[in-house]
Amino acid sequence: MTGDCHVRICGSRGLRCLRPPDLDELLLQPLATVQAYEQALRFDDFYELEDPAAAEEYLRRWVSEAKAGNLEPLAHFAEMLETHWPGVTRWHQTRVSNGLLEGLNSLIQTAKRRARGYRSARNYKTMIYLVAGKLKPGPLVT
Repeated sequence: MTGDCHVRICGSRGLRCLRPPDLDELLLQPLATVQAYEQALRFDDFYELEDPAAAEEYLRRWVSEAKAGNLEPLAHFAEMLETHWPGVTRWHQTRVSNGLLEGLNSLIQTAKRRARGYRSARNYKTMIYLVAGKLKPGPLVT
């Protein structure tokens, strides 16, 4: 597969590029990966819908299709969506994700692992402010 990329599998997920003839040929195959790819594209459409009620109904249909299919990972994902239904559908009201909080938590956990423990809670909080707040430690006072 040489030349310019025209179609990217799974959108912006950074997977391999396929030119349209290659992609068309691949999508005609009766493979589980093709089914999973098509389901993933349909799931991404959920985020494109403007009306929250229509989006919720769309997601309900997608979940029932995923659970009825023979792809166990998709069925497991659909069950997880049902478990977190209010949070998933709330995205259409707020358009806010928890990505920022997850990133902040990652920074805090990294600081915790790096230090292998702190002498006091105050020192731990200070390190969180330094790492997560991207603060400079400042001059050393002696």
